Amino acid sequence: MQASRIAELLHPFLPPAQNPCHSEPAKAGEESAVLSAVQLQNISTYIDILLHWNARINLTAIRNEEEMVTRHFGESLFAARHLFPLCCVSSSVSPVPPMLKDLDSDSDLEAAEARLADLGSGAGFPGIPIKLWAPNISLTLIESNQKKSTFLREVARALTLTDIDIQNARAETLPPSTFDVVTVRAVERLPKVLPAAANLLAPSGRLALLISSSQLEPTRSTLPGLTWDTSIPVPESQSRILLVGHAEPRT
Repeated sequence: MQASRIAELLHPFLPPAQNPCHSEPAKAGEESAVLSAVQLQNISTYIDILLHWNARINLTAIRNEEEMVTRHFGESLFAARHLFPLCCVSSSVSPVPPMLKDLDSDSDLEAAEARLADLGSGAGFPGIPIKLWAPNISLTLIESNQKKSTFLREVARALTLTDIDIQNARAETLPPSTFDVVTVRAVERLPKVLPAAANLLAPSGRLALLISSSQLEPTRSTLPGLTWDTSIPVPESQSRILLVGHAEPRT
């Protein structure tokens, strides 16, 4: 798929982010983030692999390339943009992924040190796109299905991703309080998954959920011990939201 078309489709999902250095919202007229040539090529390669594997195992019900970009990559990068907003880093096109530039802000350092787990990773969303956005994070993909885990390993090899661990296991078997960020998207039996996801959070960790608006209140009720941010609507969707909860620091 042409990189220029991928960039065009993803543009609505990469709005100006809040400035975490000063806790200020983006100013009107500020430009959206721009993906580098390397990032766009990686997304194109990822789509090719996904299409090839999807003919053999059911990784996604979506068969159209452009819909894959908006539904899977767009939503995942929207979450990445909010979790790691790249404060103080230029959004201009560069052959070097933004997170590989000099780490000169608190948010850059946070991304560089972050341990992120994607629970029920499936076809790799949102975990792998977040890794493409912020290459310095340490990424663990948790997927109990053996065939899907094999797919994830092929994607990681093809994109030459480093500091990535693919766990063919259930979340309950992993050490608790391990990760700074845990992401969950499109998993079955969400209410049963949520306690396991929260259990993986380190003190002051963040749980990032890509869910439907109808799941908002049940999610908050299931995990009352987390402090929840205001939900953020996902662009070009009538019901999808990003919901981030914060674990309490240990005293």
